[in-house]
Amino acid sequence: MNSALGKVVSAVMIDENEQDYFVQPDRNGQTYRLPKVESPQVLHIGGQVRGFVYENEDHQLQMTCAHIPTVQVDHYDYGTVVSVRRDLGVFVDIGLLNKDIVVSLDDLPELKHLWPQPGDRLLMALQVDSKDRIWGKLADDAIYNTISVAPSKRLLNRDMIATVYRLKLNGTHVITDDYHLGFIHPSERDQEPRLGQRVKARVIGLSAHGSLNLSLKPRAYQAIGEDAQMLLTMLDHNLNHRLPYTDKTDPQIIRQVFGISKGQFKRAVGHLLKERLVKEENGQLILLEKNDQ
Repeated sequence: MNSALGKVVSAVMIDENEQDYFVQPDRNGQTYRLPKVESPQVLHIGGQVRGFVYENEDHQLQMTCAHIPTVQVDHYDYGTVVSVRRDLGVFVDIGLLNKDIVVSLDDLPELKHLWPQPGDRLLMALQVDSKDRIWGKLADDAIYNTISVAPSKRLLNRDMIATVYRLKLNGTHVITDDYHLGFIHPSERDQEPRLGQRVKARVIGLSAHGSLNLSLKPRAYQAIGEDAQMLLTMLDHNLNHRLPYTDKTDPQIIRQVFGISKGQFKRAVGHLLKERLVKEENGQLILLEKNDQ
């Protein structure tokens, strides 16, 4: 087994042609092609160089000094999914010009519609098998626990961008861009996100396990219908955030002002009242401040 693959190693130049140097790491005597355009300096026989070694897409052993990936053996970082092959797994770009790394289907969800898609991202390291093939190794829970930071109550109701890293029957596990671990219960999503998918979530609580409870569902005022949204917009644009209309207002006036029926108006107002976004007082509809809600 080639123990240098997937790592940054030191090597000695032993030969060259017009386009490439040929170098050998000390540890195993394997010869690697180093494109001269990727060498940090002009090399002569016996000269030393340090770079990342791998097998390229043409199955040639290669060193690169110009495109050293942050994803390596025992080094975890994000890679971007670039393609999917149902009989093999997903191909991930880690920054190499002529090699994408496969994450095996054995490490992916059983349901293929939950597999990562191009543009999704995976936290991973590299792993070399007994046949010197380089695979992507997904980070486990211990890695996520190590890199995560504890949340605080100030995050409540905040919107967060998070990446899905674990799919379980009890819910979806994510890590936010700020490295907070999060959990999305099935009741807080309309459909299950894919592995590696980036989602926009809202913080709805803090768990006893040091993670965030998140929701993919919109806030109440974001989920209301068009009529209620129209009333909210008009209230917000009014200087004193009040409108002289309530469920007692004449239906013809409602139709003239809002272009909807009295029944539609009452349902919209009822929804806003239920969500504590407005109140009715002295014949007026009043937008509530956030600290009054």
